[in-house]
Amino acid sequence: MSIKSLASVLVLSLALVPAAVRAEMPAQMAGKPEDVGLSSTQLKRLEAATKKNIDDGLMPGAVMLVARRGKIAWVSVQGKRAPDADDAMKFDSIFRIYSMTKPITSLVLMQLVEEGRLQVYDPVAKYLPEIGKMKVGTEATVDGRPALRLSDPERAMTVQDLLRHTAGLTYGNRGTSLVHKAYIDAKVGDRTATNEEMVKRLAGTPLLFGPGERWEYSVAVDVQGRLIEVLTGKTLMEAFNERVFQPLGMVDTAFQVPAGKLARAAQPGQKPNGPPMTPRFKVDDGAKYESGGGGLLGTTEDYLRFSLALANGGAFQGKRIIGRKTLEFMTADHVGNRPGRPDGFGFGLGFEVHTKLGGDSALMGSVGEYGWSGAAGTTFWVDPKEQLLGIYMVQANAEDTRFLRNQFRSMVQAAIAD
Repeated sequence: MSIKSLASVLVLSLALVPAAVRAEMPAQMAGKPEDVGLSSTQLKRLEAATKKNIDDGLMPGAVMLVARRGKIAWVSVQGKRAPDADDAMKFDSIFRIYSMTKPITSLVLMQLVEEGRLQVYDPVAKYLPEIGKMKVGTEATVDGRPALRLSDPERAMTVQDLLRHTAGLTYGNRGTSLVHKAYIDAKVGDRTATNEEMVKRLAGTPLLFGPGERWEYSVAVDVQGRLIEVLTGKTLMEAFNERVFQPLGMVDTAFQVPAGKLARAAQPGQKPNGPPMTPRFKVDDGAKYESGGGGLLGTTEDYLRFSLALANGGAFQGKRIIGRKTLEFMTADHVGNRPGRPDGFGFGLGFEVHTKLGGDSALMGSVGEYGWSGAAGTTFWVDPKEQLLGIYMVQANAEDTRFLRNQFRSMVQAAIAD
């Protein structure tokens, strides 16, 4: 997608865009999906499937967008902003994007690599000394009870390990081992802590495995956030604003929703006769924790601006946020044959990467496409081969998110006609 062709993509059905926002938007989008090689019939099927999901109570509403060949091909805004609200979902509704924060954090860290402030092979302890004290925890039975034996890792955790999730870290809720229990006991990721306090708590817990041994989804990106703070001397939000949000015009993305925008916050709802609703953080709780791994809220348009910069090799509307070769490096697979990733999907520096089709891989797509998802069901990906990107914004219960985002992704792939 070229910058010239993307300079005027942010236009939708005018009824969905506030007048003040609409006045500043350029005016070009595909006349119909077929103009950019997509099937209107298939996209109508996706719209109908999403309406059924809303009717079934899987989420109150959704915003969906597909761009191809430099133009917005299709936008669908359905349902309500919140289950107990009378107002409809809107294109400028604000969503918890959770782990879709991660690619932004990793990109900012790689900006610092471009500036020569660190290298990806550097030990993390060079900048965060407390991390170098972490030991590997191995479970054993002592006097009939489970216990942890601690040992030195075979090698130091590197910045690259943080970026690709091979650091030996985890999330406390991803298992029941004593290491996972240690995370919970230490309150790693508690929203009352700062990034500095989070790293200190984390450093007092064991590693789940030696750095580099396997892939494990983890708080590694939150550690990246603290690295950014140490290297820039700024808070994570200040660094994000200066390096990504302001250059790209992402005016609604932040760790808290201000009072004047609260009426735009999308909220989840419990399914009829379903299990209790998955807890979601409050969008205006004033929490100190600026989680680089999952704390941002934002709009579809804001994430579109970020995605378009990626699709265009690191720049959007004349503002470059990352070098083309750096982005190529980030979106290559850095995991290889290490265990932990599903068949057909590797992981780069901040992004999941599609590495092959077929086998036991459950999703269609293109080799080389990359993206990531969020805990409330949001997802995005960029497909360089097909010159396509998709963004899916919902607030759903944890048990439904995998189905919802995979349905969206597979049905969009099926809409590619030529």
